Amino acid sequence: MRKESALSAKYRNEWKYSCTDAFLESIYPKLKAALNTDKYADSNGTYSVHSVYFDDIYDSCVRENDAGLSRRYKYRIRYYGDDIDFLRLERKEKLDGRCHKSSALLTIEQYNKIINSDMSSLLWETDDPVIKRFCTDSISRHITPKCIVDYERTAFVEPITNVRITFDRNISVSNETDRFLERDYIKIPIQQKGMSVLEVKFDDILPSYIRHIITEKGLIQGTFSKYYFGRKELQSKGRI
Repeated sequence: MRKESALSAKYRNEWKYSCTDAFLESIYPKLKAALNTDKYADSNGTYSVHSVYFDDIYDSCVRENDAGLSRRYKYRIRYYGDDIDFLRLERKEKLDGRCHKSSALLTIEQYNKIINSDMSSLLWETDDPVIKRFCTDSISRHITPKCIVDYERTAFVEPITNVRITFDRNISVSNETDRFLERDYIKIPIQQKGMSVLEVKFDDILPSYIRHIITEKGLIQGTFSKYYFGRKELQSKGRI
């Protein structure tokens, strides 16, 4: 297991469910009536998410997921819709089923340095702690981009209790990481047709009326790492 210093950041619960599109359609009206829609969504209440994920030469993120380690982390760069001027580097950490995410905005120039593995230059040019940590991890562990994961997201929020519920549909993966900002890469579906992912994120307590909407039809909580299943799909297609 990779070594990390003790973290004092607050971790959030993150419940995941692999479910049918029909189930999501059945709970959509109830969630829309009870919660706010995400402010970044379009008129249909959705937006697209594009992420390029990183891993080291040992594929530690994949192996740690296979091993079921309770404490692990991974890096990704993400943007939404067509707005490549809003690039965000994220470090997502998991601890005993709870998650914490730290992030930093990237310029196109910084992004290009990362993609071109110019970490030493970027390390000395930035004061951002997330970027610095990414650079030092990249240099010491030889981290490189491994795959792109795309999907369409519908999101609901409850700001008072800090609850966020998302529907992620049409999840796909690509190994053409050098074309991340061009969006013309080949996409391979990760799930079977008609399947999607429901995520429920909250701090300490999930209000009972929200819990009832999610669980009233016996939906069973599970795990679903888009990066992990994306890499497995690429492997099965001989694209790794």
